Amino acid sequence: MSEGSETSGPLADLRVLELGQLIAGPFCGQLLGDLGAEVIKVEPPGVGDPMRSWGQGLPVWWSVIGRNKKCVSLDLREPEGQALLKRLVAEADVLVENFRPGTMEKWALGYADLAAVNPKLIMVRVSGFGQTGPYARRAGYGSIGEAMGGIRYLAGDPDRPPSRVGLSIGDSLAATFACVGTLAALHHRDRTGQGQIVDSAIYEAVLAMMESTIPEYTEAGVIRERSGSILPKIAPSNVYPTSDGEMIVMGANQDSVFSRLCDAMGKSELARDPRYRDHAARGEHQQALDELIAAWTTTLGADDLLARLEEFGVPAGRIFRAPEMLADPQFQARESIVDVSHPRFKDLKMQNVVPRLSATAGSIRWPGPELGAHNSEIYAGLLGLSPAEMADLHSRGII
Repeated sequence: MSEGSETSGPLADLRVLELGQLIAGPFCGQLLGDLGAEVIKVEPPGVGDPMRSWGQGLPVWWSVIGRNKKCVSLDLREPEGQALLKRLVAEADVLVENFRPGTMEKWALGYADLAAVNPKLIMVRVSGFGQTGPYARRAGYGSIGEAMGGIRYLAGDPDRPPSRVGLSIGDSLAATFACVGTLAALHHRDRTGQGQIVDSAIYEAVLAMMESTIPEYTEAGVIRERSGSILPKIAPSNVYPTSDGEMIVMGANQDSVFSRLCDAMGKSELARDPRYRDHAARGEHQQALDELIAAWTTTLGADDLLARLEEFGVPAGRIFRAPEMLADPQFQARESIVDVSHPRFKDLKMQNVVPRLSATAGSIRWPGPELGAHNSEIYAGLLGLSPAEMADLHSRGII
């Protein structure tokens, strides 16, 4: 997989302009690019996206979030840069941005300005609080959206302050919903010829994942609390110890699956015990049931436990880190992690495209390029700028 590979995928006929930086907007661009869209990423000259220097150990994160993108430099704060962007908009289907609301309007690049150039444009706007409301102009990082959307309150153990998931989940959720909204807006445009704004707020993207927490409170007065490794009243579904020190995740809360677990344990009578015979009863006796199961799992090594659970059709699995993912036969068989040719890291391993499409599969064609790597292709090739114009714009820091 290398730059220059033939573009394929279901979105191969689309051109996307990606503005903004970090994760909330660029992950949306990554998803669209993975599915074949031509994504032109616009970055400040000489600086670029901060993601270029992020990553633990080595700055490899950019190679993932910048993959499949064509990178150009452009100063959007300058009138000439704004004029060039409008010329790009005239050739584009989608524009993705995640600046603080009002920034694009300040640069005369709001939706009304861009739609005047291209009425069919889909403008995708990702922000902390959305484009409207009293908080719209506030700075809104992912962590704030996670807190206000509700996930932070529920993350962690009940005897400790709220934790974080360990990933920028709020940003990624907002970007994913932005991608869904983009595809819906494109479908509408195909039917009507009309462009529109996709407004994805981080806090609302998190809120959308909060299951029944709102009606649980409004109808029953219940506020869901932190519960560590379990979900209250959902049993058995927990992390269980083994004789060799591993921890295995198991989910057997459905009645039929719990019955199979009881058979696997050699305790079929538990499925008929009034304390455990149905979902509600197991929820009321969750701790006692978990203790029973843990007493059994600690008599087996992880391999033997997993083999027995598989034999009886009980969902279970190890808790994976990167090393386990790389070694696992399921990951290998589906090429969930692939090697991507990279000028610095040679074959750089990264997660593959999701989801899988049977007829028009997406692909990773190249990793995140250098800043301004595609200036010539886009400005000279697409917009027709002459070498003299290119040199002049470069010398003045516009590109």
